[in-house]
Amino acid sequence: MTNCKRKLPSPACGGGAGGGGNLQVARARSLRSNATDAEQKLWYHLRAHRFMGLKFKRQKPIGHYIVDFACMNPKLIIKLDGDQHLDQGNYDHRRDSWLRDQGFEVLRFWNNQALSETSAVLEMIRQRVLALSPNPSPASGKGE
Repeated sequence: MTNCKRKLPSPACGGGAGGGGNLQVARARSLRSNATDAEQKLWYHLRAHRFMGLKFKRQKPIGHYIVDFACMNPKLIIKLDGDQHLDQGNYDHRRDSWLRDQGFEVLRFWNNQALSETSAVLEMIRQRVLALSPNPSPASGKGE
């Protein structure tokens, strides 16, 4: 039987690394569980080191924000936008500015691009990774 009354709970007790009652972590989990079709399609190509051997995370909390996809090395964030972003340009600008101040590159795509132009989106991401990487991998990186 697991003892879950320790000061620093283990992951087996629902705490530990990244866990606990953090509202932002709970919100990120909820977003992962309710991914849009565009997020699901792009995630298929980015997950499990499929894309250029890179480790991407989805719905990753960074500071006060939750980003759609993040690769910590190189510091690249990919954001998929739906119609709701037409009305929140100021918020998106503040978030992107803050993320850039933290050293991240932010790439934004519309949901319809991720759904209907997936290969082109992946190629733009690949080009950005190559530009950010001092010693780019020889892998082709298209994730197929």
